[in-house]
Amino acid sequence: MSEPLLSVQHLEKFYQKTHILHNINFDLFAGEVLTLLGPSGSGKSTLLRCLNGLEPYQQGTLIFDGQTITQQPKQWQHLRQQIGMVFQSYDLFPNRTVLENILLGPIKVQKRSRTIVLPEVQSLLTQVGMQDYAQSYPRQLSGGQKQRIAIVRALALKPKLMLFDEITASLDPEMVRDVLTIMRQLADRHQMTMLIVTHEIAFAQQISDQILFLAEGQIQEQTSGSQFFTHPQTKRAQDFLASMDF
Repeated sequence: MSEPLLSVQHLEKFYQKTHILHNINFDLFAGEVLTLLGPSGSGKSTLLRCLNGLEPYQQGTLIFDGQTITQQPKQWQHLRQQIGMVFQSYDLFPNRTVLENILLGPIKVQKRSRTIVLPEVQSLLTQVGMQDYAQSYPRQLSGGQKQRIAIVRALALKPKLMLFDEITASLDPEMVRDVLTIMRQLADRHQMTMLIVTHEIAFAQQISDQILFLAEGQIQEQTSGSQFFTHPQTKRAQDFLASMDF
């Protein structure tokens, strides 16, 4: 069996004296979609931020693509080119066009040729239906359009792993549908490895190979997507699903 793309071993996270994440362990293999579910405040987003170097963790081991992460800034700078992350807040530069926002990483950070990168970016924009907005500014876009551009910007770096942190939370239902369709395409057509935090339970049921259910900073249940939604094993997971409309 192949080695996991990402292995998280005994990860512990504290804020001062508050224990946020307790003994987190899981493996994620290339091409898989793993979804983190759980109530608000359970540590899902904090875990994602630990996996991308945005939050330090105090104990445990992360191994990405065979490399043990030491939490040194230079190492994270390199790894962030391979671990894309999309946030709820888009984080687009307001005074740069859509095209400039996307080209910045591949050209300035990865030092790739604009001649090579530009057709790749134009293809990505076409795939998400945003090819006519390359010269628009973020202020001219809807929330759903901004989120699609944020996804393209992350994909332009050609990451091996994509992290999605509640990216539909502030969108209206029609925009949610459009963004989730793009994520399904990444999984189905491109076999993109993804780790997702979402409250879109029906979407999670459709797309997830694995489910990690967190509560109070601990993994309460770790199982396949089909198993979790049909036969949750713990009372905490059963109560969570019973409270959701999907």
